[in-house]
Amino acid sequence: MLSGLRIFAVNHKKMSRLHINNMYYSKIKANLKRLKPHAPIGRNYSSLPGLIGNDIKSLQSIINPPIAKIRNIGIMAHIDAGKTTTTERILYYSGYTRSLGDVDDGDTVTDFMAQERERGITIQSAAVTFDWKGYRVNLIDTPGHVDFTLEVERCLRVLDGAVAVFDASAGVEAQTLTVWRQADKHKIPRICFLNKMDKTGASFNYAIESIREKLKAKPLLLQLPIGEAKTFKGVVDVISKEKLLWNPNSGDGKDFERKPLSEMSDPELLKETTEARAALIEQVADLDDDFADLVLGEFSENFDLLPAEKLQTAIHRVTLAQTAVPVLCGSALKNKGVQPLLDAITMYLPSPEERNYEFLERISRLLLPFADQHVEIPSLTAGNIALTVGLKHTATGDTIVSSKSSALAAARRAEREGEKKHRQNSEAERLLLAGVEIPEPVFFCTIEPPSVSKQPDLDHALKCLQLEDPSLKVRLDPDSGQTVLCGMGELHIEIIHDRIKREYGLETYLGPLQVAYRETILNSVRATDTLDRTLGDKRHLVSVEVEAKPIETSSAAPVIEYAGGVSEDILKASQDAIENGIHSACLQGPLLGSPIQDVAIILHSLKIHPGTSSTMISACVSRCVQKALKKADKQVLEPLMNLEVTVTRDYLSPVLADLAQRRGNIQEIQTRQDNRVVIGFVPLAEIMGYSTVLRTLTSGSATFALELSNYQAMSPQDQSTLLSRRSGLT
Repeated sequence: MLSGLRIFAVNHKKMSRLHINNMYYSKIKANLKRLKPHAPIGRNYSSLPGLIGNDIKSLQSIINPPIAKIRNIGIMAHIDAGKTTTTERILYYSGYTRSLGDVDDGDTVTDFMAQERERGITIQSAAVTFDWKGYRVNLIDTPGHVDFTLEVERCLRVLDGAVAVFDASAGVEAQTLTVWRQADKHKIPRICFLNKMDKTGASFNYAIESIREKLKAKPLLLQLPIGEAKTFKGVVDVISKEKLLWNPNSGDGKDFERKPLSEMSDPELLKETTEARAALIEQVADLDDDFADLVLGEFSENFDLLPAEKLQTAIHRVTLAQTAVPVLCGSALKNKGVQPLLDAITMYLPSPEERNYEFLERISRLLLPFADQHVEIPSLTAGNIALTVGLKHTATGDTIVSSKSSALAAARRAEREGEKKHRQNSEAERLLLAGVEIPEPVFFCTIEPPSVSKQPDLDHALKCLQLEDPSLKVRLDPDSGQTVLCGMGELHIEIIHDRIKREYGLETYLGPLQVAYRETILNSVRATDTLDRTLGDKRHLVSVEVEAKPIETSSAAPVIEYAGGVSEDILKASQDAIENGIHSACLQGPLLGSPIQDVAIILHSLKIHPGTSSTMISACVSRCVQKALKKADKQVLEPLMNLEVTVTRDYLSPVLADLAQRRGNIQEIQTRQDNRVVIGFVPLAEIMGYSTVLRTLTSGSATFALELSNYQAMSPQDQSTLLSRRSGLT
């Protein structure tokens, strides 16, 4: 069994040994047979890039494409925007597959986990490598469900570019905002693909306006749709002023023709395209000084004379600078617009050398990823993505180096080079990628093995799953001794439970889902404590005085302060023990046993008998802080969720009435074509099982999205009800 395969992106510089970038997990089957290139049953695959049958046509062409010809990209979007369908079409037109996969049929390449095919959603990211018109593309299909946001986070941090897929009838949706912010954080150049242009209610202008208003981005219209909804039949290339029409009799979308627009046959379309091209040129000129000089100099009188290559090069620079985003459109399901999207990926998104990463590793065994198939290779050149096998102690988010000394030497060298070149940000700061920011879990439940003898097997399975998914937390309940799963949502925990059964053969039992509350205090209190114990012939004596007080700024960890009366010598010798004790005390609050947040702990006095162990110091400080927290006025904090419900006008009233019963706070009701979008806040405790209720209320026509907003104080009545219910359970 394999604990995991890792994906790596490689430095672009020529080095004497293999230099590997940061990594994240590829989706795998935990079966060694998966390492052999073979076709899954029921799916027809073409030859892998560079392969004819099982023979290697040119190993050099597989592992050593020119770095300028490599594109490492991710596909990101809100759930059901069509990411996986778009990926399937990309693989088909690139020649990677011989048949079109379908999410509803459960035969897609990148959604190969059983849970994904059953539910029709992406749960884990999957890597696929293919070629397109002389370019090597390493593509990652990412999840769109909010429970699996971390999957997107750990992909974007090592990718060079991204394609944001939108539902043209919905525009920017809740999870679109989340993944867009993640891409902004990692400074990822991206292009937009307005998918589902054939869908009822699709609106090109509405989708463009939502990108402009909600994402605060500047869309560059590289295409215009020919028709919308049922009349959608192709696109216009604004740059070349050509129309691309797909043959309605072509079942797979490979058959399409590209024709120049003419005054005779397309007068209105030609006029609209000419105006769009002029607006595009002006927009790019405002963002790129070199292009502005070119336009104002040679082509100021007639934009039609401006060569397409000049405009495309300028759009490439603007995309890399992230001052604007190219926008294309189509319908992946109806096989329209995907080939131009592939052209745009190679033309406008950056190569690894344009992103300039600097991370090191020596790897003994390498594999090229093809979703759930892998081809072993002897070496890898800069800029590529590959898998490595057998890393047992490395977790997602780590940067791999060949040795500590080589990493320090590389950091010093990069720092010297940065000083020589007077760079604003030194290379040393970018040598190691920052770790993935892992959100705190909002749900938890107990999990039990079928028998005590299976507990070690369950512990092993959870350990492996945590290495793969850092958003999954596992802890031991100190009172009951039960294992507790902590996750990002109902679906997240359900998927983990199912994976334990399928991949590790364990029939486990889950307790009821519970909300992860927090606690805080409302007033300032002091407490003192003394610990005096003799162990053997050694006396351990500690006296402590602390103050606990609320703070206005939100902080998950306690803010630790030291009063002036505390000896600096004592602090120097015992600070770690003191802070360990404070953090330990704040892990479980006095009301529910939930973590304490938004508090400051001030150490006013500390007296330590010579020879007292650090363990005794931590224990005394922890006990004293707990005393203070118990004396204070206490408050339960509950997770508050951002909620977005998309519903038809006919069902708006029952949806609003139901949210009112759930303590929902409606902020805004937007109009989106014929639908209404309800935006507001609702406590997480009130939203469990909401998908079933919403489906019943709206006859299955509504959708919703959730995202953690913050923790807010419960009302006295709600807090009293919660505490009474918890007391009754115990």
